[in-house]
Amino acid sequence: MKIGEAARASGASARSLRFYEDEGLIVPGRCSNGYRDYCRTTVDRVIAVRSLLESGLPVRMIRELLPERADGREAAADQLRSDFLDEVQAYRDRLAARITVLDTQKSALDAFLDEAGRARR
Repeated sequence: MKIGEAARASGASARSLRFYEDEGLIVPGRCSNGYRDYCRTTVDRVIAVRSLLESGLPVRMIRELLPERADGREAAADQLRSDFLDEVQAYRDRLAARITVLDTQKSALDAFLDEAGRARR
C-alpha cells in the first residue's frame, strides 16, 4: 500500500512514517517508480512503534531493541525480546523512581503552601 493508505491504516501521519523510516524504525519496500510500498507487517510495526513512543520510550531504545528488527539483521528473536523487555522494565523502574521524587517534592510544596496559607489568615 502507498504511504497515504499506510497512514490511514496505522493512525500515523505520512510525515511520521517518513520519520520512522529515517530513524530506522521501519523499512518499507519500494515500487519500481521509487514510491514507498507498505505491507501489513510494516503497518503493524508502525502501530507498535507508535504505542511505544506514546508510552514514553525513546526512539533510540525502540530502534535498538524492538524485536524483529527493521534492518533485517539476523538475531535470535527470543534474545531480542528478552533484551527489549529488560530494557523496558529498567526504563519503567527509572520512571517510577522519578515519580517518587516528584511526589515527595509535591507533598513538600503542598505542606509549605498550607502553612503559608494559615500564616496569611
